[in-house]
Amino acid sequence: MNIKMNLINKKIGLTLISLFLSLFSYNQTLILKDAELLEPVADAAIYNMEKTKSALSNAKGEILLDVFSDNEVIYLQHPSYKEVQFTKADLKKNTLFLEKRVIELKEFVISAYRWEQNKSEIPNKITRIEQKEILFNNPQTTADLIANSKEVFVQKSQLGGGSPMIRGFSTNTVLLVVDGVRMNNAIYREGNLQNIISLDANTIQSSEVIFGPGSVTYGSDALGGVMDFHTLTVKLSTSEKMQLSGNAFTRYSTANNEKTAHLDFNIGLNKWAYLSSISYSSYDDLKMGSHSNKEYQRPEYVKQINGLDSIVANSDPNLQVQSGYNQLNMMQKVRFKPTKNLDLNYAFHYSELSDVPRYDRLIQYSGENLKYGEWYYGPQIWMMHALNVNYVKSNLFFDNSKLTIAYQNYEESRHDRRYRKVDLTETTEKVDAYSLNIDFDKNLKRKNQVYYGIEAVYNSVNSTAHVKDIATGITTPDQTRYPDGLNNYTILAAYLSYKENFGEKITSIAGVRANYVSLYSTLVDTSFFDFPFNKISFNTGAVNGSLGLVYRPDKKMQINLNLSSGFHAPNIDDMAKIFDPEPGTIIVPNENLKPEYVYNIDLGVEKTFYDIATINLTAFYTYLTDAFVRRDYTFNGQDSIVYKGEMSKVLAIVNADKAYIYGVSGSVKIKLPLNLNIESVMNYIQGEDQDNIPLRHVTPLFGSTRLSYSKNELTASIFADYNGELKYEELAPSEQDKTYMYATDQNGNPYSPSWLTLNFMAEYNLKDWATINIGMENIFDNRYRPYSSGIVAPGRNFLIGLRIKF
Repeated sequence: MNIKMNLINKKIGLTLISLFLSLFSYNQTLILKDAELLEPVADAAIYNMEKTKSALSNAKGEILLDVFSDNEVIYLQHPSYKEVQFTKADLKKNTLFLEKRVIELKEFVISAYRWEQNKSEIPNKITRIEQKEILFNNPQTTADLIANSKEVFVQKSQLGGGSPMIRGFSTNTVLLVVDGVRMNNAIYREGNLQNIISLDANTIQSSEVIFGPGSVTYGSDALGGVMDFHTLTVKLSTSEKMQLSGNAFTRYSTANNEKTAHLDFNIGLNKWAYLSSISYSSYDDLKMGSHSNKEYQRPEYVKQINGLDSIVANSDPNLQVQSGYNQLNMMQKVRFKPTKNLDLNYAFHYSELSDVPRYDRLIQYSGENLKYGEWYYGPQIWMMHALNVNYVKSNLFFDNSKLTIAYQNYEESRHDRRYRKVDLTETTEKVDAYSLNIDFDKNLKRKNQVYYGIEAVYNSVNSTAHVKDIATGITTPDQTRYPDGLNNYTILAAYLSYKENFGEKITSIAGVRANYVSLYSTLVDTSFFDFPFNKISFNTGAVNGSLGLVYRPDKKMQINLNLSSGFHAPNIDDMAKIFDPEPGTIIVPNENLKPEYVYNIDLGVEKTFYDIATINLTAFYTYLTDAFVRRDYTFNGQDSIVYKGEMSKVLAIVNADKAYIYGVSGSVKIKLPLNLNIESVMNYIQGEDQDNIPLRHVTPLFGSTRLSYSKNELTASIFADYNGELKYEELAPSEQDKTYMYATDQNGNPYSPSWLTLNFMAEYNLKDWATINIGMENIFDNRYRPYSSGIVAPGRNFLIGLRIKF
């Protein structure tokens, strides 16, 4: 009996000890939160004085203190928060509130050179968009996300669109990069694009816009700048247990009856982690504002009645009938980290848009009637598989290495039919894009660093076309948009950059890149056009470089000087396309097209005053040679030919001798009393070619001014967005011809009027796990159309969103 009692007592004792240890273990978990927003702070590092012990906070702000003794000094660091020192004995509660750093020269790391670096050592002008800003601004698409930077102008031909313009460049002369993989492919066109919306704005963790040529690091197309997007990071468990976290989100907007739902969740194990994400958005027809510019209204539209096209009066002329669409995005990531030196990340992205009406074509007239019965993009599908391998171990050749292998499949189609015609023209393009990047960095000395790597890109394009009789369903072959045979596009490149710090105040970076680009297309069916050639080929090499200098007179000031060159090699769209950009015109292939080059100088100054105000000013000048421009051309000796039953003026993309683009951008941030902040951004750009003809992608003056309040659970902001006017003589010739898109001045000529909107956004944390967003955009319901856009901007828009964290 005594033996049994002893055994029972021992079990009870062990149970109590276990319970005590579990309670003690619970007390070793510290939760880090933002002192203003009360949100968890992830990726904060703690360590002891000798740096022999360390830990990192997870997505919930949790960080384990088990390895530290009670009276051991613990140091906490995070780029966005003030440093903290404490001991476990000092902690009265298991929650520690972190204060944000005061306004100063931010020293966050960015991936401008494919490797994360300190911003204070980079001479380029770079704007970083953090996840916090993305969540607060609630962009419907990634085009809206990048426009919310207020430093990138976004053009939209239709609601399902968004073509960023940076420093007078756009489309295939600015580069899109996602998780280190270039999205630009062989059919990125000179005309406006909408590929950016294939990226899910709800999965963007951060983004950087690198202004000016980025060709040393990123290669062809990076003339005006680079938009580098980073999607959600897969997170491993910070303990031996599985950790589950995620977000569920829904939003509704009134201007286009938007309904968006999103879910992502992360399962973290010790060496393996999985992240899944899905988003779905439904957009109805967009409603414009009700004040000013009445000529932007949609008084009528085409509708089929009993199988016959009929022009129907619009009961609400402010409703842009035939503009809505739907979108689905999915992402799956897997991470495996078998050792501290090796980290493997696989990502799968899938995006599909429904049919997207081409609104700017649907409002065109031919005589008294609307020109088209139908004009829409078919489902735009983008799929990417990417494997990223990071290996960190110092040796003779590198300290860090990164291998990125990717395959992308892209599909787009166009469908158009004239009013009361039965022939529906349908063209489909499919692109298979393969890429390989190998990047290294090496610390030569404490203050010297070298970055180098190689890149290989291969694109294959398949182009088909037919005409469908909508009455009978019979299809017949038609002229394809691109050559109907082989279409291959190849890029091979190697780059080298060297960075050196001269003391604490000066940093210099120099880089060079060697490129080889080839293109080969064949024409099989010449029954539609009697081409004077049956193949188009192109092989070229290009060398470009950069030299930058950063001077930091003190911790509150930074001066940047950057000299750089870049190039854009003709792709298949540039050299081999046949299409009608505007009514009565046709673009034909030009087999003599050469690469275009830019030479750029940037001078920037950033200064912080009394820890309450920061001013940033950047001026640039870009000299463009052999610029790609649309010009009158001849085909088989004729300046006009019949295309789709209409006599059309022949154009081609040719090399102009030179062009000039220059401008200045500035921003000011001021920290006010009562938890208020004011921020203003302004961008001014001018550009013309050798004949003083304005360039198409040079935008009007644009900017934004914002007053924000943030305390505890509430963040609110009221802001004004504004654009300057472009007079008729300031429009490019191709824009002057688009009378259906522009307002009319007193002389009867098209022009782009100035506009201003007042907007309000607010965010309130109901709980640690729930946040509600509300907003009212275009409060005064102004009717305006951003420069070069086909669709009119939204009128007064109310939005509400709810986000749940778990």
